Amino acid sequence: MRSENKSSVSEFLLLGLPITLEQQDLFFVLFLCMYLTTVMGNLLIILLIRLDSRLHTPMYFFLSHLAFSDISLSSITVPKMLKNMQTQQQSIPYMGCISQLYFFIVFGCLDNFLLAVMAYDRYVAICQPLHYTTFMRQELCVSLVAGSWFFCCAHALLHTLLLVQLSFCADNTIPHFFCDLTALLKISCSDISLNELAIFTEGIMLLILPLTGVLGSYICIGTTILRDPSTKRLFKAFPTCGSHLLVVSLYYGTLAGVYFFSTSWDSNDKVVIASVVYTAVTPMLNPFIYSLRNRDIKHALEIFVNRAKFFQ
Repeated sequence: MRSENKSSVSEFLLLGLPITLEQQDLFFVLFLCMYLTTVMGNLLIILLIRLDSRLHTPMYFFLSHLAFSDISLSSITVPKMLKNMQTQQQSIPYMGCISQLYFFIVFGCLDNFLLAVMAYDRYVAICQPLHYTTFMRQELCVSLVAGSWFFCCAHALLHTLLLVQLSFCADNTIPHFFCDLTALLKISCSDISLNELAIFTEGIMLLILPLTGVLGSYICIGTTILRDPSTKRLFKAFPTCGSHLLVVSLYYGTLAGVYFFSTSWDSNDKVVIASVVYTAVTPMLNPFIYSLRNRDIKHALEIFVNRAKFFQ
């Protein structure tokens, strides 16, 4: 009976955003513009870091990986949502849903780890400036990124394998615009206690540890600045740390709203709207946050624009 239930589900239905049919054309154009801005903005960040040798530093190495992760996170969910809005076809194949879930967890987790690694980089740069080149050598930077990829892929694989063991009976409707793990668990007719245990142990651990690293790094940075509030230290700290803190606040704020406070909300619509923020809005804003508040990025952009004009 368990095997029969699993094999009978060949597709899921994504309800999408809580909007009316009359509003869909407007939201389609809005989210298409947001997605294109996300892709072009983050690709520009990667290109500038690649072309400008002055940006070949650990901080911008991590930023380029964050930009790639943001493009991927948005590309996993938004194009499918746009297609469903335009064609009114809400179905997604079973394997397509599982694949979307896997890669969404990978890149959502990767953002989490990269933000922690970038916070550690800022801590070393401001609190241990004389040892920065020794600590943040190229081998360590590559190892930190590779380790982040490994743990995130393993994390996603664990939850995906646990999910495919579940049965889905008559109800195959997902009240979301993508295959979210919590939404899939709610419509399963199997015992999900093992899945919930994995979420609240391994999942929470992979969220809390990087967040603790971020908070610990900035507590040390703040302590160092207050202990030695020289103009040079403040000038060095605020442009980079301010941008990073703003991105961290957006990421963890929306994540907490979806996965920690959603149980107290009366409607699932608020969960869907909050999910839009960290899957579409935050990846779009990140390039603007880093470029508008960063002299190095703005200078690299000026050089890139001047070169483009020269070859025209």
